[in-house]
Amino acid sequence: MGKIIAVCKSKNKGERKVNIGKANLVEGFGLEGDAHGGPWHRQVSLLAQESIDKMVKKGLDVGPGDFAENITTSGIGLASLPIGTKLKAGETLLEVTQIGKKCHAKCAIFEMAGDCIMPKEGIFTKVIAGGSICVGDDIEVLKS
Repeated sequence: MGKIIAVCKSKNKGERKVNIGKANLVEGFGLEGDAHGGPWHRQVSLLAQESIDKMVKKGLDVGPGDFAENITTSGIGLASLPIGTKLKAGETLLEVTQIGKKCHAKCAIFEMAGDCIMPKEGIFTKVIAGGSICVGDDIEVLKS
């Protein structure tokens, strides 16, 4: 079992997200008020704090939300989860739909560090059951 370290959103795509501490996840949409929400397979993005720490060790001043993830976690190897895995996060139920993503353009993080972790270690989910999530909530991988 892991913990939710940050809950982040942005009004526009292509920008860093801000930790808002708590949010409502809407079934079939994603994080309420977030630019990436919608009826598609990448409704909510997650990235492990452990992944962010790798970039900090490279000398970057980055933290939760800087990789445009909605939920920053600790204690779960997100990138190793197979597609279809269910996660209970706070009151919500998420299903992993994609591991990593293709970057169509080099982001600001890549330009600064020569590398970016979201394409390799971030995951994407859809909201199966909505509800509230907040910093400090448990996040757990459910057994199939």
